Amino acid sequence: MGEDRSWMYRHRDEMGYWNNEFNAGVEIFLDFAFSQTDPMFCVMNMTRCPCSKCWNREWHHRRRVQSDLITNGFMDGYFIWKRHREIIHRKWRCTQVGESSSAATAAAMNNVPSVDQLRDMLHDAIGPNFFNNENNAIGVEDATQFDASFDDPYGVSTESIFEEPRGDAKEFFDLLRVADTPLFDGCDDGVTVLKWVCELMSAKTLFNMSVTNWDYVLKHSLIAFKKVDREKLPTDYYSAKKMLRRLGLGYKKYDVCVNNCILYYGEYESQCYLQCPVCEEPRFKQRDVHSAKPIPRKSLWYLPTIPRLQRLYMSRKTAEHMTWHLNCYNENEKMFHPACGEAWKHFDSTHPEFASEPRNVRLGLCTDGFTPFGHSASPYSCWPVFVSVYNLPPTMCMKQEYVFLSLIIQGPQSPGKNIDVMLRPLIDDLKQFWYSGVQTYNSFRHQYFLMRAALMWTISDLPGYGMLSGWSTHGKLSCPYCMENSKAFWLEHGQKTSFFDCHR
Repeated sequence: MGEDRSWMYRHRDEMGYWNNEFNAGVEIFLDFAFSQTDPMFCVMNMTRCPCSKCWNREWHHRRRVQSDLITNGFMDGYFIWKRHREIIHRKWRCTQVGESSSAATAAAMNNVPSVDQLRDMLHDAIGPNFFNNENNAIGVEDATQFDASFDDPYGVSTESIFEEPRGDAKEFFDLLRVADTPLFDGCDDGVTVLKWVCELMSAKTLFNMSVTNWDYVLKHSLIAFKKVDREKLPTDYYSAKKMLRRLGLGYKKYDVCVNNCILYYGEYESQCYLQCPVCEEPRFKQRDVHSAKPIPRKSLWYLPTIPRLQRLYMSRKTAEHMTWHLNCYNENEKMFHPACGEAWKHFDSTHPEFASEPRNVRLGLCTDGFTPFGHSASPYSCWPVFVSVYNLPPTMCMKQEYVFLSLIIQGPQSPGKNIDVMLRPLIDDLKQFWYSGVQTYNSFRHQYFLMRAALMWTISDLPGYGMLSGWSTHGKLSCPYCMENSKAFWLEHGQKTSFFDCHR
């Protein structure tokens, strides 16, 4: 297909009839979309519908996608079919302020065949410790492509890059073997054990399958494959999760006092603490004496931040962009990224040692409460906490895959002023980042460095600001900037503070 895809937005001619060029282009798009074998892009003869109503959110069969495209046309700016595995091998460039995204996208359009994303994901997750002779025997890239002559400023030996895998790295090594193991002897379709398990797990998520349903499908799939070595494959959903868990990026679960007094973390993590030392509420639910495992009354889910930020540098696709902010030029004197702002520059001047290493990470913390069960159900407030990375360019830093879910604070009540109790695991990781740093491998420069991170700001509404900062957001002094200079006044009969006509 040529680079000119202007036909995508000319589905009718001047007389209002269907455009033959558009119909032919839709057929080319459908052939391309339904030729993909990766379940992330095409599964069970279904793909994402890029029409102006579905916006790649709905999965349909070929005839339905064709009908929607002819009726509704393509969604705006979808010149690159990235949701259908069209990968553009090019360096990211910052579009000028005022330049349309569709024009920039059309200028960079190039139909290049994609690579095996599953193996790329494993190589990025494995890191440098796997580049040795034993790995090369099973198809890992040759270690000679890396420059081992660099001098590490933090005293890390270059020989450690090529040492034998151990610990978590050894688990990745075993997983890589599974990725290269064919589903059965004589399988010529490139279907490996890991890819087959990933496809089944993807189907469970896409179609909301229950665990019982998933186990049933797996059981009968194994019966159909007579040539499959059953010992290589998982037998149920639990064993499949156990296989994929070696990819890393897990989570930790901590018990919490029902009144949010303390978090059973650190000195209180041991199960010998059976009640809260503040309110004396029991830690676990009352159960039968013969029950094997106690069930906590309230829990907190924490997704560690350190390995997630390290993974940004272990991935060759993102490590290059993590220093983009260093060359961020504000030519039109318009702010298009936080690096152009005064707060960023003030932080650099206040902490020059931190700013001297462009690979150090700048973070933002976002939180807000929501009701997951709707307003008609019983009141329930759940508070997720997100960490966003601002080293990346504008087109990446606000994407869903680069905004990390860090904490899930369970309800039913809002944590209120005790939200700092829940933030303790995240704060401990941020302290480690700031004071001591974390040794991280940069796959773009092929060297280790000491990565530090700083929390630049928090993002929340006014009630959330009061919870995070401890500032009282009630009364005449609720605005932390205006303070006593606001025009707020007390309603004598309403018995509350009014901020009428206090806008800027």
